[in-house]
Amino acid sequence: MRAVVQRVRDARVLAEGRVSGELAWGLLVYLGVAEEDTEADADYLAEKITTLRIFEDPEGKMNLAAAETGGGVLTVSQFTLMADARKGRRPSYSKAARPEKAKALYEYFMEKIRALGLPCQSGVFQAHMMVSYVNDGPVTILLDSKKNF
Repeated sequence: MRAVVQRVRDARVLAEGRVSGELAWGLLVYLGVAEEDTEADADYLAEKITTLRIFEDPEGKMNLAAAETGGGVLTVSQFTLMADARKGRRPSYSKAARPEKAKALYEYFMEKIRALGLPCQSGVFQAHMMVSYVNDGPVTILLDSKKNF
């Protein structure tokens, strides 16, 4: 499972002509699910993301996690994070999970975020979405659950 985590302000997802999720402050998470991923991968990323100390403390040092700042999480499913573009010009998505499995793990991930104490909103799974946000910093972190063991 892969995630791109961005510290943001004013993030919003439009899907199917309506706002499906938004937050004023917190983390925008693009989440890609691989065929071999399990709930353990989602657990690892949810724990890591909710405890990332990437928000500034009163001295201006990145020393606080989202929960300590009143932030939330906006999660967007993005199978293109599983792209393999090493050969040719057209990326391969053969490592991406089938939609049924990806949706189940995506929803499980968001429930885990909520269980860890952060509000979590989302895009619409398998929909064409328009994502707008202000990356604060900019701060962008790449995470891969397979690189933690």
